[in-house]
Amino acid sequence: MQKRRILIVDNNDDRRVILERALGGLGHEAVVTGDRDEALNRDDLDQFDLIISDLTEEGETNPAPNGEPIGEMHRHHLLTPIVVNSGEPVIVKAFKMVAANYLRLPYNRDELREIVEQTLSYKLRYVDDPSVLSHTREKIEFELPSDLTLMNGVLQYLLERVAKLGLIAPERSNLFIALDEAFVNAVKHGNKNDPAKLIRVGAELSPKEACFTVEDEGEGFDVETIPDPRDPANLFKSSGRGVLLMYNIMDEVEYNAQGNRVKMVKRPEPAVENQLVEPGTPNDKHAGS
Repeated sequence: MQKRRILIVDNNDDRRVILERALGGLGHEAVVTGDRDEALNRDDLDQFDLIISDLTEEGETNPAPNGEPIGEMHRHHLLTPIVVNSGEPVIVKAFKMVAANYLRLPYNRDELREIVEQTLSYKLRYVDDPSVLSHTREKIEFELPSDLTLMNGVLQYLLERVAKLGLIAPERSNLFIALDEAFVNAVKHGNKNDPAKLIRVGAELSPKEACFTVEDEGEGFDVETIPDPRDPANLFKSSGRGVLLMYNIMDEVEYNAQGNRVKMVKRPEPAVENQLVEPGTPNDKHAGS
């Protein structure tokens, strides 16, 4: 396994130590810091193969330096700004992993998959405070090579986050199927399985809904041109089935004009008591009648 340089930016001392040991145990050089400004001011920032950045309570507690707008370099490498509404008791958490530089040859998919999955497993273990989960709004972003072997770890992480926040029961919602279809379409049809092209996966989770985006660097397509798989004439055609599944599973599905970015929204199912038959309807049955 080739030794990689990995920059870890996390203001939690325990997580920095854990990730440094875990990635060092895989044979890589892990450089750690709890200061984002220090990381961004490094002269060798572009020489890292992977950057792992944890953005916690972004906004009022960690404003942009000197009150200035976040620059493109900040946004690309380490963070996406989040504005917190001070009138609401909201805890904002975000986590972004950038693997663009990792595309240096030789590209080792198994090595990168192991790094991604091990990092995410630690995030799942240490990211939550049960007392604030019901108030949590979480934003997650990934930028990864077009490699289907990486998608399983990312997908499992997203499903765990959805389940942990109590939004949706993934096993009952077919959420896995919809997200998997979006990932596969982006990798295979969008980026043509080219690991030099990135897949950008995002999730915004709140008590009201789970919003996912999947974007590729391909030419895009017109969703209206996909053959309708319900048409008997297209019975033996595989194209269009994945998109149809996404539309049936999610509450909202929207493509951008180019067709290389899809946004999908899933909302919690109504409470059982709200689904009960109203008294007086034909299906209403009363004991002893």
